[in-house]
Amino acid sequence: MTDLQGPSDLQGREAELASNLAAVEERISAACAAAGRKREDVTLIVVTKTYPASDVRILSGLGVRHVAENRDQDAAPKAAECADLPLTWHFVGQLQTNKVRSVVGYAGLVQSVDRAKLVTALSKEAVRAERELGCLIQVALDAEEDGRGERGGVGVGGVEELAARVAEAPGLRLDGLMTVAPLTGAYAGRQQAAFERLMDLSTHLRVAHPAANMVSAGMSSDLEEAVAAGATHVRVGTAVLGVRPRLG
Repeated sequence: MTDLQGPSDLQGREAELASNLAAVEERISAACAAAGRKREDVTLIVVTKTYPASDVRILSGLGVRHVAENRDQDAAPKAAECADLPLTWHFVGQLQTNKVRSVVGYAGLVQSVDRAKLVTALSKEAVRAERELGCLIQVALDAEEDGRGERGGVGVGGVEELAARVAEAPGLRLDGLMTVAPLTGAYAGRQQAAFERLMDLSTHLRVAHPAANMVSAGMSSDLEEAVAAGATHVRVGTAVLGVRPRLG
């Protein structure tokens, strides 16, 4: 898929994205009000996966400062094309160690840290690049206590040990926890309960790591439940960008 070219196309797309973004902002504000939280306590991350760099540029112009990608082969060229923009890039997909060097080149945070081998690889490349990389432990609420989730993530029983590894690793900063509402298991169809469980884990984590206070949860369909549970960051894609043909 190529970027939109004509000025009229870009103007139309800007109007569309501005309208969608305003609607999402209204949803977040309403959810914060209902939960007795301040709007500034929740950060919107726009998931730009499968969408072109021209959309990222429009979003930046509309005030978006955080964007997320889940595939390095799409994200790396897009981040390079948008390197002049004041954006923080979040990597949210399952990350293979052979992609770590590339991801560390542009991502400010990796939200999908779920195994010791990945921590080692991220640390090595962050040190090599002379930068500090924020990390979230991805919690799999569909996994056995010490297992792994269908969509990545570590079981609840593995969070503490993995967090300690990140906190001790050179070049890495333990920022908190992330989850995706599970499709199977005890929390399937119970998004708010899942997000409340993540908040409980966050509270426990902050006893040993007080600065690891980021809780990334909720997407287009369940951001209200995430805000109600206490999430600090929501990851929204289709509600902002709509449904468009995929890249590649």
